[in-house]
Amino acid sequence: MAVTQQLARIPAEHLAACRRSADASPTGDPHWDPPAGDVLDLDWAPVLLARVGEVTGLDEVRLGALRRATDGDTTIDLGFLHTHPHAIGPFGPTPTSLSSTRVARVSELLDQIDIHALLATLPTDDHEAAALIGHGADHITGGPREYVLNHFDALRDFYRDAAKRQLLVVLWWD
Repeated sequence: MAVTQQLARIPAEHLAACRRSADASPTGDPHWDPPAGDVLDLDWAPVLLARVGEVTGLDEVRLGALRRATDGDTTIDLGFLHTHPHAIGPFGPTPTSLSSTRVARVSELLDQIDIHALLATLPTDDHEAAALIGHGADHITGGPREYVLNHFDALRDFYRDAAKRQLLVVLWWD
């Protein structure tokens, strides 16, 4: 099984309950189980999304938002979600997150990205586009445009819904 990026949109109360569970459990079990409909498997798309933004000239503000959407930040301590044997992402770094306020800002900026216009600036030949993007884009079934478009749309929609519901987002690699 490949290690891929996962995102969960959850209420702050759920995260607090997980922290209390981890503190109360002799093994640190946070009882992390976000609803399946609030989890997004982003595969290996984060690096490709950022790279497309870089090579197509996406402005720094929106490129920063795209990176924040897939990197999160360490403002909220999530070490309790990275404790063996109950780590939610045992193959990657400590999970990160974005507060509901930051989720709303990221969502707003993702909505301002015209992904179709960015993809239109790539070379028309998929092999040339993949070579420009790099990071294994030449091995993507269906070509890099479709992959990036589908994953960007999923990410934007995920954040849009999280912002609408005033949820925070937790990110990890699993």
